[in-house]
Amino acid sequence: MPNSIGKYFKKLSLTQQVLMIILLMLIFLALFFTFFMNKNIEVTISNQMYSVMDSRQKPIISALEADEPVDFENQLFQYLSTDSIQTNCLIEGDQIKFLTIPAHEFKTMEFYDFLITHARALVASTSQNESYGTIRVDDGTYYYLMEKCVSNGEKVVVASFMDDTYASEFRSSLIDSTVYVTVVAFSLILMILMLWAFSIIHPLNQIRLYISQIKQGKDVELNINREDEIGDVAHELISMKEELTKQEKSKEEMIHNISHDLKTPIATIKSYSESIKDGIYPYGDLESSVDVILDNAQRLEDKVHNLLYLNRVEYLITSDCEGVVTNMKEVVEQVVLNSAVIDPDIRLETDVEEVFFDGLIEAWRVAIENIMENAFRYAKSYIKIVVRENDLRIYNDGPKMPEDRIDTLFKPYEKGEGGRFGLGLSIVSKVTKANNYQVKGYNTEDGVCFRIYRDKPHKRTIKRGRKG
Repeated sequence: MPNSIGKYFKKLSLTQQVLMIILLMLIFLALFFTFFMNKNIEVTISNQMYSVMDSRQKPIISALEADEPVDFENQLFQYLSTDSIQTNCLIEGDQIKFLTIPAHEFKTMEFYDFLITHARALVASTSQNESYGTIRVDDGTYYYLMEKCVSNGEKVVVASFMDDTYASEFRSSLIDSTVYVTVVAFSLILMILMLWAFSIIHPLNQIRLYISQIKQGKDVELNINREDEIGDVAHELISMKEELTKQEKSKEEMIHNISHDLKTPIATIKSYSESIKDGIYPYGDLESSVDVILDNAQRLEDKVHNLLYLNRVEYLITSDCEGVVTNMKEVVEQVVLNSAVIDPDIRLETDVEEVFFDGLIEAWRVAIENIMENAFRYAKSYIKIVVRENDLRIYNDGPKMPEDRIDTLFKPYEKGEGGRFGLGLSIVSKVTKANNYQVKGYNTEDGVCFRIYRDKPHKRTIKRGRKG
């Protein structure tokens, strides 16, 4: 049941959710007044009634315990006779002596008999000195307070009682003041809640409209002057739009350049093939002309391979490789062996420990190959590979990178040195992030270093990486 309520609540708009919360608050307030507050008001009224009767009864108790004579000529009792709120009386045995003029005439003696009976029990009790409560008499409710004292050596009981007129007035006053304060407080809270809710709803609607217009390809701006989480989201959306726009422009430029790069080897292959078919050898002889065709075919194959692999890497890094690890020493040794023939003038140095990285062996092999390809492109005399636990570094003594280039090294479609749109480093970034590693490039004293690392090692598994 709670799950279904939660699902229903999540389907509502924020405005509907706010209205529902307000409705629930009103229901809670009504229940609070009906059950809890009403009960507490009754307790407060009863305590107030007994407190009033007790305060008006104290002078009588004091006079009796001082053995003053009880008669209407006494100044104290003349003053008490003017009490219009409660009736005070003295009970001795079976007799009731009124100290104030009774405010009501009862139809029967039932109430007085009740007072005499309770007075006897109070006098006989050794542990109880007072008794209080309410009683229904003649279709009305009466509050009473009885207290035992000693006067002239005799145990007597002073009884005070009053009807519920004072209680009703006090109840009305208390409820009115409580309701007024509660309503004012609730209204203020409600107003603040609504202002706060709509201050959230409005910018969220702006963000929704902004995203909708961006999807339609419109050039729009988002102006939300907030410093909270909503402001952060707005700023991130603006940054994302700027980044996507930048990447889109770079992608278009890259596609244009790739198209141009593909056209060149295709045109060469086509023209050389047609010439050979006609018995003409553009490069002097048949073998040399065919070598040109093969070189351009290889160039074409390499470019297509990089483009296809950029898409295929998504499959590799999202494959079921949970618990798969790769021996990086084996991978580095294989890559170094394959790379040694690229440029014999470049010295390859290795300082490799047998450690394991999470992920598939094919993905790591391609990532390291791409870094090595980049290193061979710029290295002057050496490339050095160092592998430690959760840390792989590839150094070269090529020219240092500009600081602005370091920030965009691993972004896709970024133009590199010499205007080349290399996809290799973006593939490296995808592989490392997919396996919860980080990659960065930085300048060293004599060149450049690319580092793949993880600060907090994951728990190592024992399943070996699959070979591609």
